Amino acid sequence: MYNQEKCKFSKTHEWAFVEGDTAVCGISDHAQHEISDIVFVELPKVGAKVEAGKSCAVIESVKSAADFYAPLSGEVIQVNENLNGNPALINQAPHGDGWIFKIKISNAKEEENLLSFDAYKATL
Repeated sequence: MYNQEKCKFSKTHEWAFVEGDTAVCGISDHAQHEISDIVFVELPKVGAKVEAGKSCAVIESVKSAADFYAPLSGEVIQVNENLNGNPALINQAPHGDGWIFKIKISNAKEEENLLSFDAYKATL
């Protein structure tokens, strides 16, 4: 479980749990409630370069599709393959088994642009 109080959040509801020069990324609990029943996740490829604020994955629910925007820039070093067989993991545990990918951060200064959990909550 990636403690959401230790995560950093984008204004578009993605989170990053930063450990050194890597980050685990996913969508917030609030966002998964809004999207509702997730049925498919189009994951980026390992090795792909993602750019903060740019779309890099797609999350589909029974009612719509939503872009996932990278909270930080970097290279994808791992994707959550479990989402291929069970995308509902995002609904069940968005800060646990429902993480989306891990990146090697390319610009640590970007973390300053993300919100603390309390600041993120204040935007909801």
